[in-house]
Amino acid sequence: MHGYTVSQVTPVPELFLTAVKLDHDGTGARHLHLAREDSNNLFSVQFRTTPMDSTGVPHILEHTVLCGSQKYPCRDPFFKMLNRSLSTFMNAFTASDYTMYPFSTQNPKDFQNLLSVYLDAAFFPCLRELDFWQEGWRLEHEDPTDPKTALVFKGVVFNEMKGAFADSERVFSQHLQNQLLPDHTYAAVSGGAPLCIPDLTWEQLREFHAKHYHPSNARFLTYGNFPLEEHLRQIHEEALSKFQRIEPNTAVPPQQRWEMPREHHVHCAPDALAAGSPRQTTVSVSFLLPDITDTAEAFALTLLSTLLVSGPSAPFYKALIESGLGSDFSPDVGYNGHTRDAYFSVGLQGVAEADVARVRDIIDRTLDDVIANGFEDDQIEALLHKIEIRMKHQSVSFGLALASHIASCWNHDGDPVELLQLGAQVAQFRRRLEENPEFLQEKVKQYFKNNRHKLTLSMRPDDQYSEKQMQLETEKLRQKVSSLSSEDKRQVYEKGLQLQTQQSEAQDASCLPALKVSDIEPSMPCTELAVALAAGNVALQSCGQPTNGVTYVRAFCSLPALPAALRPYVPLFCSVLTKLGCGILDYRQQAQQIELKTGGIAVTPQVLPDSSHLDTYEQGVLFSSFCLERNLQDMMHLWGEIFNSPRFEEEQHFRVLVKMAAQELANGVPDSGHLYASIRANKTLTPAGDLQETFSGMEQVRLMKSIAEMADVKPVLSQLLLIKDHMLDRENMRCAVNAAPGQLSWVQQVVGDFLAGLGQRTRERKPEHPHVVEKPVPNGPGDSACLSGSHITRKLITAPTFKPYPMKTHLVLPFPVSYVGDCVRTAPYTHPDHASLRILARLMTAKFLHTQIREKGGAYGGGAKLSHSGVFTFYSYRSPRDPRPAETLQAFAEAADWAQAGRFSQQDVDEAKLAVFSVVDAPVAPSDKGLDHFLYGLTDEMGQAQREQLFAVHRGVLIDVAHRYLSDGRSAHSLALLGPENARTTSDPSWVIQ
Repeated sequence: MHGYTVSQVTPVPELFLTAVKLDHDGTGARHLHLAREDSNNLFSVQFRTTPMDSTGVPHILEHTVLCGSQKYPCRDPFFKMLNRSLSTFMNAFTASDYTMYPFSTQNPKDFQNLLSVYLDAAFFPCLRELDFWQEGWRLEHEDPTDPKTALVFKGVVFNEMKGAFADSERVFSQHLQNQLLPDHTYAAVSGGAPLCIPDLTWEQLREFHAKHYHPSNARFLTYGNFPLEEHLRQIHEEALSKFQRIEPNTAVPPQQRWEMPREHHVHCAPDALAAGSPRQTTVSVSFLLPDITDTAEAFALTLLSTLLVSGPSAPFYKALIESGLGSDFSPDVGYNGHTRDAYFSVGLQGVAEADVARVRDIIDRTLDDVIANGFEDDQIEALLHKIEIRMKHQSVSFGLALASHIASCWNHDGDPVELLQLGAQVAQFRRRLEENPEFLQEKVKQYFKNNRHKLTLSMRPDDQYSEKQMQLETEKLRQKVSSLSSEDKRQVYEKGLQLQTQQSEAQDASCLPALKVSDIEPSMPCTELAVALAAGNVALQSCGQPTNGVTYVRAFCSLPALPAALRPYVPLFCSVLTKLGCGILDYRQQAQQIELKTGGIAVTPQVLPDSSHLDTYEQGVLFSSFCLERNLQDMMHLWGEIFNSPRFEEEQHFRVLVKMAAQELANGVPDSGHLYASIRANKTLTPAGDLQETFSGMEQVRLMKSIAEMADVKPVLSQLLLIKDHMLDRENMRCAVNAAPGQLSWVQQVVGDFLAGLGQRTRERKPEHPHVVEKPVPNGPGDSACLSGSHITRKLITAPTFKPYPMKTHLVLPFPVSYVGDCVRTAPYTHPDHASLRILARLMTAKFLHTQIREKGGAYGGGAKLSHSGVFTFYSYRSPRDPRPAETLQAFAEAADWAQAGRFSQQDVDEAKLAVFSVVDAPVAPSDKGLDHFLYGLTDEMGQAQREQLFAVHRGVLIDVAHRYLSDGRSAHSLALLGPENARTTSDPSWVIQ
């Protein structure tokens, strides 16, 4: 069939799919098709890429192949296709030993278009030298037009990796892999070490592509309900038919096993949010495990590793986390199956240097205890239940999840179909346990206790770490510059000008395939919802969906009367509520029951904007949980215990949870700096923005770090008890259930019984805010086809006296890169301008900001977006150090000028519409249908109205809204910068430095 031979067809009923394995006769390329009744179809091609140095060649190649190809020679076809497609996912990934190019879409024509672009990019890229300069690294004058300015390092990947290694967890994980697997490709940094990236040459990049990007070294995956035959024809005709089989010689040999354990020590930057704390050391002990292609052993070791570290009943949780010696597990804890030889790692971060030996001793003793005592049956059953419910739960990106799940094993010639047969793996695991009840203890003895391939890695902060890294970079730059002849310097200058010219030229993208606006469905599908009153006055929304025997339950507790002083503690309340015990269950028993009977219980703080007023919002907490149908009553009993009898007396365990939560928040800042900057900028523009900063901004990160350092946490626990009194009853509550249509009436009854068992206030609490409005969600004639029954009523807080004001804030953190957010107050969801601003944001990103911030500025990413709440945000992600933040802000201002001047065409507008509709029409999982109605009060009728407004947007409307909202002084706007000290902000009194 089109040059392929089918080698195996295997039904995988537990995942509702059929796996078809094929080989391409001419090249040996392997293809796996996963046929499943899912409209969100996925394609992926991956290559085994095995660098032997840390120049980042596979990572820079991943970027550069997407910069133009033989059939599509325009600059950046990958980013341009984001605006010519209705894709639900487009990206590329560089792992330690493979590079993957996946996309997904629901449109058959779009699938063919994207497949054509991806195939040509992977197999026939231009790999132009200027693209290598832009994406990888280059020497360039600070001002490319002035040869008298200093030469500096620039490049997208260079800056990306500087930002990546600003994260101490990333530093630790990288050293762990390099030191535990030192003999081959895993000794290198595949993404690129910043000081090694400038050693890569354009010629080496091209050689690496020629060797690794060949069909004989490729694995293709297709997934979904589109016909396989058409995929095979296109892949064969457009790519594989032009190659002959080769021996790629890219196999990774097994790591030679050590005869004796080893130790290694590294340094990192101090924790900027825990200045002066002596407890900043990280230590872990890691063991090399068998080849991941032995799927049965890999499955058993994955489960064993989870039993050892996951949840408060796990031996290492009890021994390490509850010892009080550290704040959280060390990075990469548990089983890691992303390298040919897997490994297991366990340890602590936030440790005092003097306690490192104690941590190591505890690890040894814990392994001895497990060998002696094993695990409780309920722990094992809870874990197997988690696998069962995970198989039945449907996510919208199921194909991508499967592609990621099999990638590493298949990369090393393991059987990907075996890996998907989870039912068979569970059955085999149960058999092994039945035949030998000490099976798991023996594995602990074999792979941990008696394993000499054991690495102890410790990392401690060095106050001069950032300065030393800068000195090393400066010395690297000095060496590079000093080796240049006069002629070399002239060429550097001319190439800089040439690159700038190329980046500034208007691009003809007509060679690229594209969908048209007419390909978009004119109307949105209707979601059938019913709302009834349960337990007297609680609105219960029901949505019948094909959920594979899983039931989803949500409850939203509105908090209109919550005092302002308690607001900062709501996220902590949510974090610990389900982890301190309830009723007769202590926290370990509670965790076990949650694992045995549910897919998890999530409690999250919410700031829900009103759809028609910028200064109106709803604050509250969302409870979400799901379970197999047979466990619904048990799950709702657990909910009842959590609501009626939560336990807050476990002070010692509360301390443990606070330390872990604070550490996780702090560790997440380097990866999400642009989000934190944007949240801070939004703080002064709307009342909801102010609360969002309290709930999820840097204010919350710093509060949690301060609570983690408190000697006495009783005052904090007393605050949580006050929040409990405001929330855990059925006052101000609404619920939603998604389940199979035939189960809905029973589910409604069980949830109704739960609600009836909740307490109810004897007297109405006076609202903290005098302006609380009860707003029924529309349920008029226009919605009658989709919505029946009663109303959902939202308790909205209004702020009629709120006055937005501009503010410029620099959040100083010692990162080598900066993150910028610039927010503008615009129009709410139902305002006609909202649709126009949404398209304008996408247009500015694609046609102006991408070029200015990423291509010219060297930032990893940047753009504009409009939130549901009506705040228009410009952002940049991992932009280089001084003076770039000022240049980034200048780019934002120039983008507004560009839009107001109308320097774009109607074709550009249509492309922006496609990009916006790819988000609007993104698939929604059965579990999430009706969620916008439940939380935000958005009806199908309101969605259709905005859809029609999006279709109607034209060039003149965009120029108009750009003038009305983005002109200087027309709308309130605020800035926030997160990153290193900056002379410009320090010397400018209009900036607030924090």
